[in-house]
Amino acid sequence: MIAEIGQFVLILALVLAGVQATLPLWGAARGHSALMVLADRTAIGQAAALLIAFAALTHGFVTSDFSLTVVFQNSHSLKPMLYKVSGVWGNHEGSMLLWVLVLALFSAAVALFGRNLPPSLKARVLAVQAMIGVGFLAFIIFTSNPFARLSPAPLDGTGLNPLLQDPGLAFHPPLLYLGYVGFSMAFSFAVAALIEGRVDAAWARWVRPWTLAAWTFLTAGIALGSWWAYYELGWGGWWFWDPVENASFMPWLFGTALLHSAIVVEKRDALKSWTILLAILTFSMSLLGTFLVRSGVLTSVHAFATDPERGIFILAILALTIGIALTLFAIRAPGMKGGGLFAPVSREGALIANNMLLTVAAGTVLLGTLYPLILEAVSGGTAKVSVGPPFFNATFGPIMVPLVIMMAIGPLLAWKRGTLKTAAHKLIPAAIAAILAITVTFILVPDGPGLAPLAMGLAAWLAAGTIAEWAGRIKLFAIPVPESWRRLKGLPRATSGMTLAHLGLAIMIVGITGSSAWRTELITTLVPGESAQGAGHTVTLS
Repeated sequence: MIAEIGQFVLILALVLAGVQATLPLWGAARGHSALMVLADRTAIGQAAALLIAFAALTHGFVTSDFSLTVVFQNSHSLKPMLYKVSGVWGNHEGSMLLWVLVLALFSAAVALFGRNLPPSLKARVLAVQAMIGVGFLAFIIFTSNPFARLSPAPLDGTGLNPLLQDPGLAFHPPLLYLGYVGFSMAFSFAVAALIEGRVDAAWARWVRPWTLAAWTFLTAGIALGSWWAYYELGWGGWWFWDPVENASFMPWLFGTALLHSAIVVEKRDALKSWTILLAILTFSMSLLGTFLVRSGVLTSVHAFATDPERGIFILAILALTIGIALTLFAIRAPGMKGGGLFAPVSREGALIANNMLLTVAAGTVLLGTLYPLILEAVSGGTAKVSVGPPFFNATFGPIMVPLVIMMAIGPLLAWKRGTLKTAAHKLIPAAIAAILAITVTFILVPDGPGLAPLAMGLAAWLAAGTIAEWAGRIKLFAIPVPESWRRLKGLPRATSGMTLAHLGLAIMIVGITGSSAWRTELITTLVPGESAQGAGHTVTLS
């Protein structure tokens, strides 16, 4: 009976999403306040219905209800409770239910906490969000029903994929979904702004918190997945440039560019069209990742489904969503007025360079990910090529070097017009730190790869430059300590977040360099009783 309730509220959610996608949009066009307010109510109702559906499916896994096909295929009565619960999203049907639940929760959050939004913009944002929901709810109900029954019910289930029975994987997928599904909010704000034909500093202030929330969740999800891969999949390998890993990385790159671009819109009322395009591209990459994971076009430890018919359904949603958004962009974007002028050497100029490098990096990853699939499709399967770490390391890495260098310089430049001389003077400690790091690394590890000391120097440059910029803001050692403390407490949260994020990247560069350049790997063949030595350890095959 509980499963039937879940099925009913799933259909109810589709109906509510249909209402939310149409009537508020009409109300916004006609200035009808009652229809615009309907968007709030249907968004909250849709989220409540999907919460009930998700709870019903969770109940099926927790109670080992093997009359449900998805429970039989992905659980077992003897599983620990953690893996029974994580089994809810450890499969195609359950993960798609989580997908639409996250989508609806973001809509409900805007409905509840977006009171400062203009009613017409809010109605349009929630309507666009609901249109996405209609597509994926229809996909679930007609092709991926999580409440399908088995008759007669088996006595026990087949169990969850052993690779997914890990605490890291219990939390990794929900965080990823909160991330790349959360970017739908930036997409909906962008499309709503295109419909209204207005993008301004207020729009950037409204869209940035939702983008930042999604970016933070996606960052945490990718980091948790890398940690899992480090100890579970590849003897210390933390990233393999797997196509599905890339599918989560591409929206992260575009989302990072979007966060920085929105700052220019907010501060200088510039880069409006570019920021709108980035919002569309970021969520487009999220939809592309959904397609890759569930279409059967690739084989991966991350892939959920191998049914091409499901893939065609998702491909249709992807093409329709992106196609309409880009068409609307092509019509509306040329009419958007540009903002204030600025010199190439300025904070705005540095942020544009940041955007260009991040976009090129994302394009490189996209090309390497899709090229083998496109070539195979065009040749009918006769021509196959593998694009792996050598390609990505040789192309992606060099793009990141100037980006990291700019990350230390950009925050030290003034808005509208800056001077490299002033920034260079402030970065003298960073240059000294970089030279010391290169020298010390070369002395301590003289036999390592030649680029490793340079990478450590790059990390030191970024860390020292970030600290120098932060110290300059609070005038550390230039004024009394209590006064510096007062300035520190008064720093905007966005500034503190930027400092932490840049320091985090510096630490990550150190970790990447260490795990890639100085690891020891021994591949050998042993017979029972034979031993092998490596890195000071002896391993005996018994």
